[in-house]
This record gives sequence, structure tokens and C-alpha cells, in this order.
Amino acid sequence: MNSILYIIAVILVIGWAIGTFAYAAGSLIHILLVIAVIAVILGVIRGRSVV
Repeated sequence: MNSILYIIAVILVIGWAIGTFAYAAGSLIHILLVIAVIAVILGVIRGRSVV
């Protein structure tokens, strides 16, 4: 479950970066970034390492 959480977070951050530089998806990409950050924070709170 932990590795899936980080895979999803990485995919969302990549999607955010692509959308930010392409200016195509607007605020939806920023929502993806927020979801990715929340996923990472939940992993840290649960005591699992980020790396």
C-alpha cells in the first residue's frame, strides 16, 4: 500500500508539472499537486520513509 501511495503521488506531481508548463489544464493540475502532497504527508505521518 505504501509504495502504491508514492507511485500515485509521483504520477500526480509529474502531471502537475506538465500541466503547469503547458497551461492546458488550468486549476485541475494544481488540485493534482495538492492530492500528491497530501499523499506524501500521510505517508510521513504514518511513520514510513519517503525514500
